[in-house]
Amino acid sequence: MLDVAESIENLERRIDDLRAAVRRAVVARDQARARALRAELRSAERDWERALTDLADDTPDAGQPAADEAPLVSVRDQVHHALTLLSAPTAPKLIAEVHNAFFGAAGPGLAAAKLTHLRRDEERSFRTARHSRPYYLCSALTAEHLAPARGLLGVSTWPLERRIISPLSPRVDFLTAAIKVAEQVGRMPERTLTVARLLRRFATSIPGAVDGHEAADPAIVIKAAHAELEVHADADRAQRVAAADRARAQLDEAEQLFGSRLRVIRGLA
Repeated sequence: MLDVAESIENLERRIDDLRAAVRRAVVARDQARARALRAELRSAERDWERALTDLADDTPDAGQPAADEAPLVSVRDQVHHALTLLSAPTAPKLIAEVHNAFFGAAGPGLAAAKLTHLRRDEERSFRTARHSRPYYLCSALTAEHLAPARGLLGVSTWPLERRIISPLSPRVDFLTAAIKVAEQVGRMPERTLTVARLLRRFATSIPGAVDGHEAADPAIVIKAAHAELEVHADADRAQRVAAADRARAQLDEAEQLFGSRLRVIRGLA
């Protein structure tokens, strides 16, 4: 099991490096390289998801770690695992639920209360020693003010557009997360009651994704979520790209990760 955990850590570092390389290629307008890197990134993310499934299969279901056993991963890494799976800015409560449903067997459960000061700690760390970590847990940014979106966490290695929250983004991000959760459930040889409940909670908020009181089918959830996503995706993407362009022009590097601070201009208040 330790070998699998080490493989996951190596894949996460590779994914972080690839995301940074994609961002540099996009900024440099090297479209050919960006496409190649994105394909490599998608392959690495698939390998990461398979490795996580292997880790869950190899971990005993019963019992809790002994008091003197250290958890396999830190709280910030647990949050990173959940956010990487969801692929969209997410509130602490759902982050904890997703982690505990899919990865909880690999260590102690994640409590949403532990995330209260996490973003602030990440910002302090970034401003003290920039880029000393392979990734930072950072803010989603409102499209209107480029300020931190209340209660939503993202990952610094994501494209800025993914962390922008426009009027349509909450629904788009919900559908994106539903697809990712359903895909992960579909890869599991067996699903726990916690996983089944999580999938059904997503499904009940998507038209056509669940029938009556039956358990949610991952394939049906994915199809229904994609159908609705097609309605909103283009408009949402345009709003996000426009706001991201403003953010790059107006904000410094730290503010692009953690948001601008709204200031009162003297004489105008």
